[in-house]
Amino acid sequence: MIKLGLIINPIAGVGGSVALKGSDGVVEQALARGAEKKANLRAEQALQQLTRLTEPFEVYTASGEMGQHLCEQLGFAYQVVYNAAEPTSAADTQQAAMAIAKLQVDLLVFAGGDGTARDVLLAVGEQVNCLGIPAGCKIHSGVYGVTPKASGLVIEKLIKGEMLSLKNADVMDIDEQAFRQGRVRAKCFGEMMVPDELRYVQAVKQGGIESEDLVLQDIAAEVIEMLADEQFIAGSGSTVAAIMQELSLPNTLLGVDLVKDHQIVQEDLTADELINRISHVKTKLLITPIGGQGHLFGRGNQQLSSALIRKLGRDNIVVVATKTKLKSLHGRPLIVDTGDTELDKILSGSIKVITGYRDYIMYRVSNPENEVTDAQKLCHSAADLSEQSRH
Repeated sequence: MIKLGLIINPIAGVGGSVALKGSDGVVEQALARGAEKKANLRAEQALQQLTRLTEPFEVYTASGEMGQHLCEQLGFAYQVVYNAAEPTSAADTQQAAMAIAKLQVDLLVFAGGDGTARDVLLAVGEQVNCLGIPAGCKIHSGVYGVTPKASGLVIEKLIKGEMLSLKNADVMDIDEQAFRQGRVRAKCFGEMMVPDELRYVQAVKQGGIESEDLVLQDIAAEVIEMLADEQFIAGSGSTVAAIMQELSLPNTLLGVDLVKDHQIVQEDLTADELINRISHVKTKLLITPIGGQGHLFGRGNQQLSSALIRKLGRDNIVVVATKTKLKSLHGRPLIVDTGDTELDKILSGSIKVITGYRDYIMYRVSNPENEVTDAQKLCHSAADLSEQSRH
């Protein structure tokens, strides 16, 4: 029987939707602003598909919101091996990881962000095979699935006995205090052993600042001309920051700003503020994928909620990227992970990407687990047709 460890950091990502850029040290402030805990929901999206398995497995977890509640909800066979404090802390993640590691589990699954990955690494090092379910604001580490369901697919493969290689993956994190002040200081804290499933496990984000100044100026010129009379939301990332610089406007690095008539309407908006601001004004969204990972939605921009994206509509999403950034994906699609399966399907397909002045390319947008589902449907359809032809 496969033995899984499960740790959920219930406060992971709680500051994202209310523009606090993380949860470290700001949990009470985030909850006071109306933030909702969503780590258990993300973990549920990953583990829901395990309920259909016939192969046996057992889960070792922590009490309450750190795993017990979700195991009960999904009907898993489980044991609580660590009783967490209320409210939970990084120490609880570390203690739970150490308790689970002693049981020699086949895979320790944890839901959180880069801070959670650091806590698990500190507790177990490379002695336990691990896999993260992305639920935080910052996901720079290469130990997470590209989406929650992608993490679930990897776990499903393990339980089914499919062959999975292992690789060392970096655990990265940034200084959240500097991050909130617009400075990114990333650091590698070590490595974990994770399943080497390239389709579903993300690459480590490329470091550094885009150096192709002339290309960025060309992209900025095209966008400024295109959005001259439009209200638009400026998403996060260095490419968008370069456009804001050309407009001589302040920019919230890894935050979201609202612009109209080449003037800032409001800086660093929350998810709810964005919805209110666009209710009666046609608005476009300016966004760039994360270098090396390719995420358009679901990484570091939780302010861009599924409700907001639905209200804007696919046609009002303006994607910008240098060709160097797109080449770094080595043919992998741009990833959408909005938390809304139907919306992810609507967003999938080819999308125009602005790569310079009067220069565009069409690039594929997808969600990996949706591709698998569609492929399975095609296989079933082909099998049905084959069966019909025999009759």
